Amino acid sequence: MNETATTSAAQTQQDIAEEFAFFSDWSERYQYLIDLGKKLPAFPDIWKTEQNRVHGCQSMVWLVPGGDATNMHFEAISDSAIVSGLIALVLRVYSNRPAEEILATEPQFIATIGLAKHLSPTRANGLAAMLAKLKEHAANALA
Repeated sequence: MNETATTSAAQTQQDIAEEFAFFSDWSERYQYLIDLGKKLPAFPDIWKTEQNRVHGCQSMVWLVPGGDATNMHFEAISDSAIVSGLIALVLRVYSNRPAEEILATEPQFIATIGLAKHLSPTRANGLAAMLAKLKEHAANALA
């Protein structure tokens, strides 16, 4: 599903919550996450640099910002299938948005769909690190 810039981050989070509500158990939700991760756009190896790496993640994660403060775009990938799925959700909520909206948007979908309770501490830390890096890029775009 491609979110357009006309869909707010809040509406996108609601859409994600509704999608996850279709699944009755966490094995199905994890499979959906893995499937989402497989649909991420190709990520050139040349972008897999130390500068683009998100530290604080157990698995390898790379995040590349683009655009400007009026419309920021992010590309990201992980070497982990589940983390790539988390990236797909994060990009739906935060990519192709103004920097101000990115900074103002809290990742409520994480608690809403139950991810907060079902992620290992290392994955939860990695997700927090990725969100912090994304917001840091948005803050820098506004500076």
